[in-house]
Amino acid sequence: MEQAVQTVIGGLLQGTVFGVVALGFALVFRVTGAINLSQGAFCIVGALAMYSFQVSLGWPGWAAAAAAVGVTAAAGAVIGATTFVPALSRLPVSSMLILTAGLLTTLEGLSLVVWGSQPYALPPFSGEAPVSVLGVRLPTQGFWIVGAAAAIIAGVWFLLMRTALGRALRACAENPTAARLMGIDVPRMTLFAFTLAALIAGIGGIAVAPILSFQFDTGRLFTIAGFSAVAIGGLGSLVGSVAGGELLGVAEQLAAGYISSLFANGIALALLILTLLVRPSGLLTAKRTRREDVRDEHRIYHPVVRLRGRRAVVFGLGAVAALAVLPWIVPPGLMNSVVITGILFISVLGLDVLMGYCGQVSLGQAGFMAVGGYTAAILATNHGWPPLAGIAAGLVLSLACAVALSLVTMRLRGHYLALATLAFGLLVESLAVGMTETTGGPSGLVGVPSFSVGPFDFGTPLAMYYLVAAVIVVLVLVLLGGLRSGFGRALQAVRTDQTAAAALGINVPRYKMAAFAASAAAASLSGSLYAFHLNFLSPDMVGLARSLEMIAMLVVGGEGTLVGSLFGVALLTLLPTIFQPLALYKTFAEGLLLVLAVRYLPGGIFGVFAQRVLNPSARPARSAA
Repeated sequence: MEQAVQTVIGGLLQGTVFGVVALGFALVFRVTGAINLSQGAFCIVGALAMYSFQVSLGWPGWAAAAAAVGVTAAAGAVIGATTFVPALSRLPVSSMLILTAGLLTTLEGLSLVVWGSQPYALPPFSGEAPVSVLGVRLPTQGFWIVGAAAAIIAGVWFLLMRTALGRALRACAENPTAARLMGIDVPRMTLFAFTLAALIAGIGGIAVAPILSFQFDTGRLFTIAGFSAVAIGGLGSLVGSVAGGELLGVAEQLAAGYISSLFANGIALALLILTLLVRPSGLLTAKRTRREDVRDEHRIYHPVVRLRGRRAVVFGLGAVAALAVLPWIVPPGLMNSVVITGILFISVLGLDVLMGYCGQVSLGQAGFMAVGGYTAAILATNHGWPPLAGIAAGLVLSLACAVALSLVTMRLRGHYLALATLAFGLLVESLAVGMTETTGGPSGLVGVPSFSVGPFDFGTPLAMYYLVAAVIVVLVLVLLGGLRSGFGRALQAVRTDQTAAAALGINVPRYKMAAFAASAAAASLSGSLYAFHLNFLSPDMVGLARSLEMIAMLVVGGEGTLVGSLFGVALLTLLPTIFQPLALYKTFAEGLLLVLAVRYLPGGIFGVFAQRVLNPSARPARSAA
């Protein structure tokens, strides 16, 4: 009984931190209607700044905390003013989600450059000796966490309910158009909400830092936890966000204490998926949210530039010729990276069908890479299956997962669909880590054989390159044929307006499921080839970081073009290899490129190439961005 109480208390403390992060999510969502995936990064910025001021510079704790909160709030204000607020009135919701994912990666990369990759820990504010209350041992830092959370919640409630500024924020949340007509500066209120959310995250990160080992990329864990908590409690519900955080924290601690710490995240994510299935709007949906009929939807939907006719044929033939001679031009030391570029491009091709053509944001593409890769690798390594049969089995299992996930997410749109795919990807990653006897756990699966078909072995980079190139050519031709047919036009109609598409007789759920299945199949094939080429597969190779990286590759290269994403894949895969001394800046550059592409290059590199070089006089048709 004592252990159960201790576990629950630990879960409540952890859930308090989750709730604080989720509170920032809810605040920004209520005022802007957008999900800020960079929220968790501000927790780590606050904690790392606190470490620098207190430990490195020797400042007193109170002064270091005040300065760290100030640094975090200032960072939020600068990012909000230069990126988030200007983009909010110009980009659709899906693009805002991708933009904030880029901000998360950018802040992680900046933290890596400034503080390095080593883990940090702050000294407890009140000593390390726990306090015994009714026989239950409580860490003294827990009182600081609860106190900070209580102060934040009380402060936010007082601000929203008892001040003129709070009334202005609530007016923006309810009806931004009417608020603007009443003389309220909506962009300024939006910036204030974003900055306040960053400040809240910074305080939460500082409070929890003494009981947590943290480093530059720990922020994504807070983002996942906060996003999950606010989805469980209810997007836009301030009370629900805190309650969802507590529920999530207790569930994780109970799973870690009574099942396995390796599966704690998986069970919490299963709880999230169950909530999305039963009550997508959350357990405690906000009573007052931004009205759908008065939303500001004056977004600029940028055109998708595609090559057509003779120019497309010439470009295609030139691309095939380039693929044929590339191995004889590239230095031998780069061939391995070129092969990986092609393998990742296969997965991004599938992502382009789902996001670029169907308009469905997926944050879990790497999860299907993991399903296909681990299935093929395990069957070939441990059970002696031929690699081709293992790939086929991985495809079947990935398609089954895609269909099941499609059925779960059939009613979901926008943020909820993205959250469901994120939960799936993280759930697969958690299972890969926890099933140590089968997958090798965190260390990965070693001894995976090279790909072969009968007497033909593809164990060398050159042989694997031509295999991957052939697969890419076939896939591109098949997808181009399908996407230029009635099927492709239906997908683009779904992307533009699901309600209008349904009114025209298009079976929206069926087309979304088909796009999801195509995306999953491409990712599964990519994951299998990845394992066979590297003779190794680990969870971090097909985890959340890979999913975010592939989104960056797609957006930087050019959505909705199929071949355009190759520019993004090559850029983000080959440049770090070529410029090894600059590898430290890879994460920062990747995030910054994604942010800049969403803001200033909506057609991607290929869009510029196609519009200004190959087809300068054409006027592209407008399409949803």
